[in-house]
Amino acid sequence: MNPADRERAGVAPPLERESALPASRAGGGLSAALNPRSIAVIGASDNPNKIGGRPLLYLAQFGFRGAVYPINPNRLEVQGRRCYPDVAALPEAPDLVIVAAPTTHVVQAVDDCAARGAKAAIVMASGFGEMSDASAVEAERGMVVRARAAGMRIVGPNSQGLANFGTGAVASFSTMFIEVEPADGPVGIISQSGMMSVAPYGLLRRRGIGVRHAHATGNDADVTLSELALAVVEDEAVRLLLLYIESIQDAPMLARVAAAARERDVPIVAVKTGRTASGQAAARSHTGALANEDRVVDAFFREHGIWRVDDVHELVSASEAYLKGWRPSGRRLVVVSNSGAACVMAADAAPSLGLALEPLAAPTAAALAAQLPNFATVTNPVDVTAALLTNSSLLGGILSVLAETDDADLLLLSLPVAGAGYDVGAFATAAADYARVTGRPIAVASPQESVAAYFGAAGVPVFANQTDAIRVLAQLAHHAQLMRKRPPIRVSPASTTAPPGRGRFLGEAQGMAFLQAHGLPMVAHRLCRTANEARMAFRELGPRVAVKACSPDLPHKSDSGLVVLDIDNEADVVLAFTDLETRMDALGATVDGVIVARMAKGRREMVLGAKVDPVFGPVVMVGDGGRYVEALDDIALLFPPFTVEQVRDALSTLRLRVFLEGRRGDPPMDVEPLCRAAVRLGEVIVGAGRSLASIDLNPVIVGAEGEGVVVVDALVERSSRALADTADSGSSR
Repeated sequence: MNPADRERAGVAPPLERESALPASRAGGGLSAALNPRSIAVIGASDNPNKIGGRPLLYLAQFGFRGAVYPINPNRLEVQGRRCYPDVAALPEAPDLVIVAAPTTHVVQAVDDCAARGAKAAIVMASGFGEMSDASAVEAERGMVVRARAAGMRIVGPNSQGLANFGTGAVASFSTMFIEVEPADGPVGIISQSGMMSVAPYGLLRRRGIGVRHAHATGNDADVTLSELALAVVEDEAVRLLLLYIESIQDAPMLARVAAAARERDVPIVAVKTGRTASGQAAARSHTGALANEDRVVDAFFREHGIWRVDDVHELVSASEAYLKGWRPSGRRLVVVSNSGAACVMAADAAPSLGLALEPLAAPTAAALAAQLPNFATVTNPVDVTAALLTNSSLLGGILSVLAETDDADLLLLSLPVAGAGYDVGAFATAAADYARVTGRPIAVASPQESVAAYFGAAGVPVFANQTDAIRVLAQLAHHAQLMRKRPPIRVSPASTTAPPGRGRFLGEAQGMAFLQAHGLPMVAHRLCRTANEARMAFRELGPRVAVKACSPDLPHKSDSGLVVLDIDNEADVVLAFTDLETRMDALGATVDGVIVARMAKGRREMVLGAKVDPVFGPVVMVGDGGRYVEALDDIALLFPPFTVEQVRDALSTLRLRVFLEGRRGDPPMDVEPLCRAAVRLGEVIVGAGRSLASIDLNPVIVGAEGEGVVVVDALVERSSRALADTADSGSSR
């Protein structure tokens, strides 16, 4: 159940996660779950097609060497093994217990396991925290509390089980392992969904790739996906980690997983669902609307070198290439094909996937021309034409030329038609030799199964669809770049004391004063409480000013017609002041006064924002701003603290970068102070702890290079914790 659902159900938040447990207790539980010496099955069945029977079948079939204890009070023997009436009757406390009992019996069974001294339990039954029923959620919570107190970890509830094919500890009821024969291998799969723990397994085995781990965590009530992933990524046999995530509850633990994976050069590929959940709908500030959970997930994954994909097909599509150890240093793609049409389609697809299809160097082109007939193309893509049919050594010669040059980071070999009459075996050998000699990624596209089989046998990744092949090469290049980047060292900034307030939002003048005191470049302004003060403010700040209502009850002033722009005389300033006060009174709003601010000029309106995400913590937004900020939807997110250089890199990924750089005679924009303002905003939101929920600065006027930036509007939102503290202090008085 996600945080919003828990709040609606009126139930307590999740328990503190693994980091709060003693290391010895936590580590022992996970080790017992993944590498148990003994396994008990509560609800053991003679029928291998039942939930309580399937794990017993697998433990025997897949070579588990530890002790196995079926538990069923109505049986003396189950599947040829001695059966026990209850967990108390076992000759030892088992490392792992599979609880395959009905939902109504689960809580007592888990309590009995904890009392017996079991180290870990897999609860397969549903009907707990995944429900919207508060009593079911609380039953799950109580079960976890008691298990933890006894030193036992729980996987699930609602878990399909864990499967370690390295040890034969296949504590799962999935049918997949009957349908598709297991083989130990270098891939780990961890999923919050039972189906998604085995669907990738099936696709990988179809490709001949072995799987070491296939685990389903279910509700993550105790042991989370991230905890399990950390244990799996530390298995030296694992060289690729695949994740299916529905909700992230322990982002710091997932960051630890990514760091451990980087150290071992283990790529992590993840599906994270929930891109369009209603809970991610627009909040009451631009920052909340744009920096929604899904964008934050994207930013978190990028920062920690995790590659995000959309579905199970993409989750496994690059597996062979990753397992080759290919980590390309660039994005230059060279295409070789016997089809001009395939060359054209590859040239169209590559740029959209961020790959560079650059011309070959003159010496390379000359060497290729010496190999090819005079009607062939020696640019990039290289069209070898139908000559490949009559000259079986032609492809080997071309790949040998390319292997001796530095023109390519990635190579696509596209063979839309081959087969009878073609020496496909020689082609496959040439492709494998190219990969072996260069260490560079190569992907083959061939829709003919008979042709693909040769390349598969030679150990060269082959795809039926050319676009899939190019997409995998692009994924390798971009993911390798992410993995090479190291997250910045987190240095906590000095704490900042957020100003007190009466409601959710600070009045704009109060918010602007707070931000200006902490180094943000706020527009020159005055808070006026009388018409004469407004008149004097115009004389100081003119010749043109903006006049705005100031009330903590009216955070979005423009929506209520409470902003008047571009006033150039005292009389109109006074009229605006009087009108805005009247409007605020009519709306029943608290009146802090009226702001008179200098009209700022510049080249472009940008936006800066910061929010405290409930899972990922503080995050800062920078991008294209103004009235149409949501419609433009051109922003980047960063996790503070970060550097000016990192902000500049983030801006370079946006569509508006062409305006920042200057075009058609326009000078570049003053990006440096904008980057410094973003850094400072990050320090403010981190330093404020949990007292602030968000800060929305829009627009931020950016001038030409040397003209600086100025924040025109500021909306500062207090956190629910700060609001509760205010309410508590008010009641105590």
